[in-house]
Amino acid sequence: MQQRPLARTGREVSVVGLGTWQLGADWGDVSETDAQAVLATAVDAGVTFFDTADVYGDGRSERLIGRFRASRPDVPLTLATKMGRRVPQDPAEYTAGAFRAWADRSRTNLGVDRLDLTQLHCPPEAVFHDDRVFDALDGLVDDGILAAYGVSVETCDQAIAAIARPHVQSVQIILNAFRRKPLDEVLPAARAADVAIIARVPLASGLLSGRYTESTTFAADDHRTYNRNGEAFDVGETFAGVDYPTGVAAAREFATLVADLAPGITPAQAALRWIVQQPGVTTVIPGGRTADQVRANAAAASGPDLPPDLLAAMADLYDRRIRPLVHHRW
Repeated sequence: MQQRPLARTGREVSVVGLGTWQLGADWGDVSETDAQAVLATAVDAGVTFFDTADVYGDGRSERLIGRFRASRPDVPLTLATKMGRRVPQDPAEYTAGAFRAWADRSRTNLGVDRLDLTQLHCPPEAVFHDDRVFDALDGLVDDGILAAYGVSVETCDQAIAAIARPHVQSVQIILNAFRRKPLDEVLPAARAADVAIIARVPLASGLLSGRYTESTTFAADDHRTYNRNGEAFDVGETFAGVDYPTGVAAAREFATLVADLAPGITPAQAALRWIVQQPGVTTVIPGGRTADQVRANAAAASGPDLPPDLLAAMADLYDRRIRPLVHHRW
């Protein structure tokens, strides 16, 4: 699989990585056996970048990855985690002492002495403008606790603020065929500053797979059930902020476009390929609850770019169905 530089860290990571929120919580139950199969399949398919967070299953995702890494010490992996969502979202919680405690917990969970990449996990707005926050992160790098740090963001404005910080190595942001606003300013700014872009929610919580209908139901503990209106966290994390009926209808049209204009690949692979070929994207991190899903996602890294007529049709679909609903929001 193609590897791309992770900003100025000296590391290279696979263009298709693996998001592991689903191994912790909020996507229905995933057994440990299935979780280990997902991780092994990803590595065997060439994935070298895993993204997790200390809040996914209150550390379960990190611990599963830590056990996997211990079982495959020969595999060159970059592990990215996140911190900051296990406490009330008050800027006063973002202190040097808290960062050290959170990092120590993640180091234990992952079984490592130094964290490859730690990201602030969609912090409050004020955090982006607080020099003390980034000074504290610099201190953890100096002490060898973090190799590098970045920020996971909700909005494009937050991404621009993070990119302006001189030692931020990565910005993680929602980017997919139904969330195109980062193309306007964020990706160009990241390229100019040599900041990595980690694209999350690439399938709009599964919508872009084309598998869902208006009658599809999800488990009660799946965020696609309990967060459709932002009841638990930012609504933009669920179906990319598109209301479910609109999203299903748009995804159905997307699947038809792919079948007509790029036969031989699935809608999900087309959605991932679109992200991979955007200038400025470092890696995209689809999830996957089964080995087959992970294998299919990884396959999106190979093959030719999407044809121009499909790209034009995707842009038109977005402009007609999605742009008026979400483009101004994030």
